[in-house]
Amino acid sequence: MLINRNATAVWNGTGKEGNGKLTTASTVLDQTQYSFNTRFADGIGTNPEELVAAAHAGCFAMKLSFSLSAAGFTADEITAKSTVSLDTKADTITKIHLTVSARVPGISAEAFAPIAEGAKQNCLISKLLNAELTMEASLA
Repeated sequence: MLINRNATAVWNGTGKEGNGKLTTASTVLDQTQYSFNTRFADGIGTNPEELVAAAHAGCFAMKLSFSLSAAGFTADEITAKSTVSLDTKADTITKIHLTVSARVPGISAEAFAPIAEGAKQNCLISKLLNAELTMEASLA
């Protein structure tokens, strides 16, 4: 089964002075503002790196929950923070760091560590970061 999810970005103006709006099919983001300042300074709105961090943290937490369940454990709570580091001089994302805290009754630190590492390696967003990228582009 193939599941497709989508979001739309509309950008107006130049990269620095312009602004954009992001909308997801679910409308969780609905004309959500983003701009140069929200990406490279402290403007109000979101930015692509923040959205990647949110997707990564959410995907990892869910994958860790599935992995713990497969090992016979149920987490009371998993808190995952993903930090995306953007080097503006090199124009690249240099790293993505996960910080994880979990309350899991009955599991030892020695048993938890490899399960968390496996979830980090196998969550879909972790895998996506090295995925094939395709595009169809046209002028309107």
